[in-house]
Amino acid sequence: MSHRTLTLGHSPDPDDAFMFYALAKDRIPTHGWRFEHVLQDIQTLNERAMRGELDITAISLHAYAYVGDQYALLPSGASMGDGYGPLLVARERLGRAELARRRIAVPGVMTSAFLALQLWLDRPARELDFVVVPFDQIFAAVKTGRAEAGLIIHEGQLTWQNEGLVVCEDLGAWWSRENDGLPLPLGGNAIHRRHAPEVRRQVAEILTASIRFGLDHRAEAVEYAMQYARAMGRELADRFVGMYVNHWTLDYGERGRASIRRFLGRAAERGFIPRAPELEFVS
Repeated sequence: MSHRTLTLGHSPDPDDAFMFYALAKDRIPTHGWRFEHVLQDIQTLNERAMRGELDITAISLHAYAYVGDQYALLPSGASMGDGYGPLLVARERLGRAELARRRIAVPGVMTSAFLALQLWLDRPARELDFVVVPFDQIFAAVKTGRAEAGLIIHEGQLTWQNEGLVVCEDLGAWWSRENDGLPLPLGGNAIHRRHAPEVRRQVAEILTASIRFGLDHRAEAVEYAMQYARAMGRELADRFVGMYVNHWTLDYGERGRASIRRFLGRAAERGFIPRAPELEFVS
């Protein structure tokens, strides 16, 4: 069978690297498909999804509200905050009312973390004082006074103790408390609708197989992911991978899908997104 190439966008982070280890290293059958890995930060991937540029892409579920007409969600690849999630940090402990008046450094306006922040504060973006900062520079923005608080994603959720800052709120823990223990839906994988349904199903099976391979061969997959671990040692990287590559990642399940519907539905009710999209998962 001749090889066909699909672009696959994902973040240069240990959890995404872990998910796609088997694909990157040809450890599973791909049935004639080749995957061109495009490594970019999630804000850039969200922007590219708005333009429909990539065949398959990691995407913030916030951003999916704007591209559901172009992309269908794949059943695997979810990043769910199961009782934990993006953190609001500051130089001193600040309450919700105080944070609503302070300048907050955020990692991107289309990230799910930013939408969760709006829901927590019950204020739309236009009423917030925020500055967009690359996710790995948010600690510095807070410590230097460029912002009074920061919205932390990725490995910063585990390394914040080293920065001399305090956590004001864990948005994943808040979401779980307020929503019947549901996980906070952060990211997923999506495939462009220009591909025929049969292609979408094949890709869904291949990506699920890659995630399962990583989980079944954890040590070697973590070793591969270490090249993207930045400031994390192996133990911390393995812990981070476990937070965001787990049973939710293999399949959202009914509770995962319900959480996405609630997350985007509440955002739409408050006018934080234009509308809650019809969720179509490749089956």
